[in-house]
Amino acid sequence: MSRAFSSIEDLWARLGALPAPDGAAREGATARNMQLTKPPAALGRLEDLAIWYAAWRGNARPAINAPQVIVFAGNHGVTARGVSAFPAEVTVQMVANFEAGGAAINQLAKAFGAKMDVHALSLDRPTGDFTETEAMSEEDFIEAINTGWAAVDPQADLLVTGEMGIGNTTAAAAVAAGLYGGDAADWVGRGTGVTDEGLKIKAEVVEAGLKRHAAHLSDPLQVLRCLGGRELAAMAGAILRARAEGIPVILDGFICTSAASVLEAAAPGALDHAVAGHVSAEAAHAVLLEKIGKKPLLSLGMRLGEGSGAALAIGVLKGAVACHSGMATFAEAGVSEG
Repeated sequence: MSRAFSSIEDLWARLGALPAPDGAAREGATARNMQLTKPPAALGRLEDLAIWYAAWRGNARPAINAPQVIVFAGNHGVTARGVSAFPAEVTVQMVANFEAGGAAINQLAKAFGAKMDVHALSLDRPTGDFTETEAMSEEDFIEAINTGWAAVDPQADLLVTGEMGIGNTTAAAAVAAGLYGGDAADWVGRGTGVTDEGLKIKAEVVEAGLKRHAAHLSDPLQVLRCLGGRELAAMAGAILRARAEGIPVILDGFICTSAASVLEAAAPGALDHAVAGHVSAEAAHAVLLEKIGKKPLLSLGMRLGEGSGAALAIGVLKGAVACHSGMATFAEAGVSEG
């Protein structure tokens, strides 16, 4: 397909014209939920999830048959500052592992019937070190957004976006701090397992990036361009495409949520078609979820990335929709409503 965006202005225009959920489908799903063979609210949050999903799919009795998991990979110039316990070469090696089917996300995608795609974004050309320059030029930023946009299968009925990129917890922390303020130390975490000294370095690096790009911090898209990474921008592009196509999204961990938060900061309500799959062990993830008003479906101490926590939550959403659409109503089952 042709490029969706040629400039940041195009991206702002799309953010200003986001489609809404289907009100009739929501009403129909709500009515159906009231007639199912169970006490009111007996399935708890599963009922809300099913109605939410129905509204975004425009179908009061939907099914989930074609989930898509997309993993985006990028390399970061800021790794030269010593912010990761692993070298940048691991990004390339893990992309090969994804493509060979050997990673955790491959197993989870397979377990829940999701098609999985992998997109490596210029791994031989890391982003700029954001303590010295912008992470991405406008051209690189828009290219990454377009890659994410084009990666989404319009026939998918659920989307999970994951990532791989040594150094990207630092980029995600910088983006979150750029969007919401606070001390850099409040946003950085151990990522791949850095030491206490490494954690201190990460905070110093994020602080330096925030000072370097202070003039851009009032603009969420510029925050992502200057402090983020190609895989973060691609995730944002994919999540935006999902909104345009009426495809519900399950958000993954800290890095995915940081990228998605840019959309919400730019256009409040931009993530209404998304739920949080889990809360990760990365300390600032829970804070970030609170900022965007998302209550996680799972809390399992995961911190792998790759889209793994969100992929696991596909099972929760599938269960919610299966109960909603597959259960009999009181009338159909010949059961008295009492």
